[in-house]
Amino acid sequence: MKKLFTILVAGLVFAAGLSAQEEKEMKTGWSFGVLPTATYSVDNGFQAGAFGDVYYYGDGNTYPDPLHKISWEGSYFTHSHRMRLYLAYDSKYLIPNMRVNASVTYMTDPLYSIWGFNGAAATQNYDVWGNRDMTIPASLTDPTKTNVNYYGMSRNMLRILANFQGRITENLNWAAGMNFWNWKLGNMHDNGVKVDDETRYYNTNATLYNFLSNSGVLTDAEKNGGLALELNAGLVYDTRDIEAAPNRGIWAEAYLNGNVLKNGYLKACAYFRQYISIPIPIPAGNPVFAYRLAWQHTIAGETPLYMIQNNPLLVQRNMISEGFGSSNTIRGLRENRILAEGMAWANTEIRIKLVKFTLANQYFYVAVNPFFDAGIITKPYKADALAKLDALDGSTDGKVYDPEFNALSGTPDPIYDASKVNYLVYSGGAGLKIAMNQNFIVSADFAKCFTEGMDAGLWIGIGINYQF
Repeated sequence: MKKLFTILVAGLVFAAGLSAQEEKEMKTGWSFGVLPTATYSVDNGFQAGAFGDVYYYGDGNTYPDPLHKISWEGSYFTHSHRMRLYLAYDSKYLIPNMRVNASVTYMTDPLYSIWGFNGAAATQNYDVWGNRDMTIPASLTDPTKTNVNYYGMSRNMLRILANFQGRITENLNWAAGMNFWNWKLGNMHDNGVKVDDETRYYNTNATLYNFLSNSGVLTDAEKNGGLALELNAGLVYDTRDIEAAPNRGIWAEAYLNGNVLKNGYLKACAYFRQYISIPIPIPAGNPVFAYRLAWQHTIAGETPLYMIQNNPLLVQRNMISEGFGSSNTIRGLRENRILAEGMAWANTEIRIKLVKFTLANQYFYVAVNPFFDAGIITKPYKADALAKLDALDGSTDGKVYDPEFNALSGTPDPIYDASKVNYLVYSGGAGLKIAMNQNFIVSADFAKCFTEGMDAGLWIGIGINYQF
């Protein structure tokens, strides 16, 4: 992916010298953006496949907003063996005065990682994560299996969603939608790897998922997955000049989101985003200071394990809108590193366009975005169940121990320490963006988490769109 960015930037900068962009930007008809998913992450490994967007601008009167947008992806990850398929449609013009956003997603995760609950309260030990060379102590189940992945489990997901927005006033909309989910959870599905002419498998018994299941933290109604039908309703206030990468305006949402099937719950969600043009004359355009203040909180019921990582949104900007960590919320963390019933967070960044130009009758710009993210848990997950485990050893210090984790790691560390639930999580970094026609935006972000016990090293997230 680094080579791809180098080639793109070099070609685009060269093209800038060939074509001066003095005319007003205007696109009509169809526009296509397709890229290989040649990315890498420490969670999932290399990604192979393709993704893209299809835009229809009609006679161009709505540009840079398209009349219709279709997004798609088909990809596979080499480390986690994750496979995902995605097809989405978005339009403000299909139905007069109404926005329609719909998608279908199918994903398999045979080696998905669950890090525990409530952020820094959950111990993170990389020695027992995806280790193919570590010998399992004889005291554990099946000592002939010499590979450990304490944080491993599996999940399959089918999601079908349809969300709608209708106009109340010029900038205020009502919003309502439906999200259907079908989850299957279980032990890791490991095909093994060849090491010195023998096939090594992960021990599927010595895992955090099994400890939580066998100890009763996870109930029988959730540990194997289940169905969810989420209904949402609320208000949206939007004054952005451009949706994909605004130069100015406010985008705010407040809504309720709840599951009406088994294991029901109700969440309150609020987002406030503002984009402020900074009057510094740069030929490619003024810099933009962008920030997001967000809050998500379960106000009734308890979220089952298979839905706790979900970050409900009224409009999907990316294929996956999952939990706290990775590219959707706080950058610099492992994927879904923070699983909690309530979370408040902030994202701030400065978006600086370095150069813009035309190439092959398409409009491009290159931008950078230094950023800072921070968040804190407002309501912990499974706090009562974990407190009961703490009481079993005769203590009330908020710590929970798993003998198998201690045997694997060679440490006396707990797997959970309630005193760390309210740690402030914060990170910083910078990104590179390459945009075509102000809508198709290839994104690469690099971040570092500074919170004790949650450092994921140099985090890299490569995909599409600005985070917010």
